[in-house]
Amino acid sequence: MSQVVSMLEGGTNVQDLLSDPAFSTVNSRYKAIRNHFWQQPSRTHSMSIDGPYTDSSGSYIESGQIDSLSGISSIKSAKEKPAEADNKNEQMGDEAPRYTVDEALVTMGFGNFQILVLLYAGMGWVSEAMEVMLLSFLGSAVQSAWGLSSNEESLITSVVFAGMLVGAYSWGIVSDKHGRRKGFLITATVTAAAGFLSAFAPNYLSLLILRCLVGVGLGGGPVLASWFLEFIPAPSRGTWMVIFSAFWTLGTILESSLAWFVMPNLGWRWLLALSSLPSSLLLLFYRVTPESPRYLCLKGRTSDAIMVLEKIARMNGAKLPSGVLVSDSQMEVEENSTPSEDTHLLSPKETESTTNKGMLSSIGGISSLLVLLSPKLVRSTLLLWVVFFGNAFSYYGLVLLTSELNNGYSKCTQTQLQSQKSQDVNYRDIFITTFAEFPGLLISAAIVDKLGRKLSMSAMLFLCCVFLIPLVFHQPESLTTALLFGARICITAAFTVVYIYAPEVYPTSVRTTGVGVASSVGRIGGMVCPLVAVGLVQGCHQTASIVLFEIIIFFSGICVVLFPFETKGRELSDSVSSSPKGRNESVQ
Repeated sequence: MSQVVSMLEGGTNVQDLLSDPAFSTVNSRYKAIRNHFWQQPSRTHSMSIDGPYTDSSGSYIESGQIDSLSGISSIKSAKEKPAEADNKNEQMGDEAPRYTVDEALVTMGFGNFQILVLLYAGMGWVSEAMEVMLLSFLGSAVQSAWGLSSNEESLITSVVFAGMLVGAYSWGIVSDKHGRRKGFLITATVTAAAGFLSAFAPNYLSLLILRCLVGVGLGGGPVLASWFLEFIPAPSRGTWMVIFSAFWTLGTILESSLAWFVMPNLGWRWLLALSSLPSSLLLLFYRVTPESPRYLCLKGRTSDAIMVLEKIARMNGAKLPSGVLVSDSQMEVEENSTPSEDTHLLSPKETESTTNKGMLSSIGGISSLLVLLSPKLVRSTLLLWVVFFGNAFSYYGLVLLTSELNNGYSKCTQTQLQSQKSQDVNYRDIFITTFAEFPGLLISAAIVDKLGRKLSMSAMLFLCCVFLIPLVFHQPESLTTALLFGARICITAAFTVVYIYAPEVYPTSVRTTGVGVASSVGRIGGMVCPLVAVGLVQGCHQTASIVLFEIIIFFSGICVVLFPFETKGRELSDSVSSSPKGRNESVQ
């Protein structure tokens, strides 16, 4: 070992080192010791060398990375070392048990650790829901206070979604490159600061800028969803993601209740300030949040990933599987590097290329987009963009229609009902339709793992169209509220399931980028919907408004049917080239 270390310190090239007899001897002894420890109860499976070292080619070798060198050695010098001894060492290494993060999570189950992760991620979801639901009350209040036109009122909502479009894409790339924790730290800081400062906006322009910044922060919502998803065992993933979505419903109900109390007594500025508080709570508990073990394993930080998994095991009262933790991409490299009748040994350069193929997202944003549009993902990506657009357009549009349909009809019939009693009726209607999200969540929880993601989404979208058909023409106020209640149930269920499906489609290397970009496209729907739900209705074009909603929702349902595969019961993959594993392997 000392001779090998001396060669490294002297600047010996790694490739020359691999073929040196001294290294082969150390490598053989190390494998024997390593295999001995794999058979013991202790999980100390690796040896360390003092480092770091840099060879003459600039390759950086850290302490404890002798495993990766031995892996290269077994590929590179298979022809150079004595065949009998080498084959014996290789067989000993192949017998060592290996497990992935998914297998570890399934073994440990859903327990106390995941409950704490759920509460933290749910807090962020409550924060985003409150800021979005706030738009139902802010526009009309500011219009009355500052004498704005209907287009200026719509712009207050549109700039938030414009910011969310930018934020969802940006934070997805940040979290895939620098970690999930850093992603939601920045988003929570931006949301809390800009949301609170909005309450002190002196004029219309400054309010627009601050609300746009709030939207940029809210764009990080998919990062929290993906972070939580990566801690859930595959068999119960659908159910727990629905429970996670319940925090959004809780946020909308809290905001409706807060608005009903605050707006008549304190005004819209107090509502803005109080609505920013949940984002501040994320910052308060940030220091104790763990990084995703899937992300750590993908980035080669296996020891850090094991520490997180060991903490999960302790809190859940369970044990980790015996063996060595590996990522899906590592498993694939090892399978590809095993010689057989149909395969050849990979050269070191080919091995390095294969290993890095699943990590393109770490290079930059353009590379991440190219991965999303690669042949294996392009169909899912494009269809998801359409479905996210349709769901966001419909969901936020229905939220706005709740207050606009009756108000718009009153303006078109030239009846002035903007009394305090009328405003109380608006708050009541919004509050009632918000509760429609609870049955929507219950329905999605009941069907998502039984019917599957695709059938659940398509059924709910088509049923939403049925509820909206009578609203093509003006209906009595009570019937309008009931129909919007039913439509809100369906669109909530569909939106919940698509947020389960999307992270399952993408591998860990581009998961938050993929969901973030899809969410960004959805924000375009949120930007456009005020022009339809507010502008057309107030312009006495209710029929045109509802017909547009029908077309977009129906087309979204068709796109769901065209999704290339079902993800129910599948394990999450780490790289584009690794196939998802699970009970449901058939492509539909």
